[in-house]
Amino acid sequence: MTALRTVVVVGNPKPASRTLTAAVTAAELLAQGPVDHVLDVTTLGPGLLGWGDPTVQQAVTDVATADLLVVASPTYKATYTGLLKLFLDQFAGGEGLRGVTAVPLMLGAAPTHALAPDLTLKPVLAELGAACPAPGLYLIDKDAEANGADTPALAAYVERWGATVRATASAGRETRSA
Repeated sequence: MTALRTVVVVGNPKPASRTLTAAVTAAELLAQGPVDHVLDVTTLGPGLLGWGDPTVQQAVTDVATADLLVVASPTYKATYTGLLKLFLDQFAGGEGLRGVTAVPLMLGAAPTHALAPDLTLKPVLAELGAACPAPGLYLIDKDAEANGADTPALAAYVERWGATVRATASAGRETRSA
């Protein structure tokens, strides 16, 4: 099996955040290999506020050609960040992520918002055409920071859902290239 083209998108307003570290770790474990591209959305700057910015359009292309996509955000007011929403709005509805397998990942301070990835981020990814074959992943930010790849919730998620995510991503790649 050819390695999956794995991309990480992080919508944390703080560059090089814990969210980014957790998302890259999750993507590497799910793909069983290195990440091909990491987009820290905050680096796109004001180009996100309009349409047609060449840097933003290149980022959209990079993301849309992923086999496996991990989309991550800290939990703000029980949902993902406005910064991430600005980026996701750049994709065509229904088609922008067609053939891409996506995993919504959110970090939060407490388990209170553990359903946020499934209730807020997953529907947007599905609306853009992504396949989301597994539940969203919610990590307690301090656990993710302290334990990295050894975070129990992350290890359990990869053990339970990794094969399904990889199989769906491989099938999506074949669909796009057909």
